[in-house]
Parts: sequence; C-alpha cells; structure tokens
Amino acid sequence: MRLLLVEDETDLADVLAAGLRREGYLVDVAGDGANALALAAANDVDVVVLDRDLPVLGGDAVCRTLVSQGYPARILMLTAAGTLGDRVAGLDLGADDYLAKPFAYVELLARIRALGRRSSATASAVLERGGLRLDTARRIAERDGRPVHLTAKEIGVLEALLLADGGWLTAEELLDEVWDEPLERTRGVVKIVVHTLRRKLGQPAVIDSAPGRGYRIGGGS
Repeated sequence: MRLLLVEDETDLADVLAAGLRREGYLVDVAGDGANALALAAANDVDVVVLDRDLPVLGGDAVCRTLVSQGYPARILMLTAAGTLGDRVAGLDLGADDYLAKPFAYVELLARIRALGRRSSATASAVLERGGLRLDTARRIAERDGRPVHLTAKEIGVLEALLLADGGWLTAEELLDEVWDEPLERTRGVVKIVVHTLRRKLGQPAVIDSAPGRGYRIGGGS
C-alpha cells in the first residue's frame, strides 16, 4: 500500500516515514501543500496522511482540492486542534478520518490500516439502485444523472445502504460500517447524517426509515 505523508515538521515527518516504511508501506513525503498535490497527481496513493496546519497552502485547501477532483485516496487529517468542532470541520471538508496531535504511533497505524481496507474494498466499484449511482473509488454520487455533493460520512452511509441492496440497516450497523470516532458513535449522529443525505438526494425521497428496522434504499423488500 502506498501512502502520501504531508507534514511540514521535518523531524516528525522523518520519524513517521521511517516507521511506516518498516511496516512495509511505500511512503512519499511532502513538506507543503503544493508539493503534496503534485505528488498526489503523479502517484497512485491509497491513503493520504495530511497535516492540517501547513504553511502557505494549508491542509484544508489540499483536502478540498483532492476531494473536488475525485482523488480516490482516503484522507487521514492530522492536527494539533483536537476539539469536537475541529474534528467535525475536518470531516466536513471530505477527510475520512481525523487524528489529533499528539497521538500514539500505534493508533496512527490502526487508522491507516482501517482506511487501507476501505480503499481496497471499494476500488473501482460502482453501485447503482433506484436512480442512484455511486462511484466508490472516486467518491462521486449522482441521482438520475445529476451530481450530488456529499460529505465523507454521507458517502459512507450511502455506500453502506447501496451495498445492502434494499435491505434494512440499523443505526448500530451503520455506526460499525461508517464511523471510527468513538465520541461520535451515537444514534443521533446517524439520524442527522441520514437526514442531510436524504435532503441532498432530493425528491421523491429514496431513503426509507422505520422504527426498529433502521434505514434502506427504497424498493427493497
């Protein structure tokens, strides 16, 4: 698996890159946002480990650019700002996961492995049902040919529901499929994401919900 490590603190970048290479990963290193985008364009990367606090071209701008261009790599954002609001803001940019500094190296490895599994599982898969189309590699959603701009969590929920092929998924099952962050693993968070996803997909509503059963893409049994 190939990683792109974007970190402007040279000593930290060197230590992390050396450790990740010992784990068997191919690692490209960028010290600023412009170089990160250049390396991303030149290489097929599975996971981008992205410092949010970069000089000149910040991590937010890098993340937005990669997501808007449909870049298939999963994005793990690193930052010294670790409040819940900061994590939500980072995820809303399109990042797949968020890790606050300082962090334990073993946790970083676990997060990378999890994102790598997601990347492998969804490579080149296109899911379609009821006028919905989701390119899971490029993370691009459409309804009846109309592009629908979704956050990373909304894409994750839509993917899980499409993979269920009309079957019901409970809130707990969606949490297991889509959420890594322990502080956000609540039924209320699922309800909010499904609500915004349903609104963005437009009318007629395509996501059904039922007490005790959960959620599904309409048209299933």
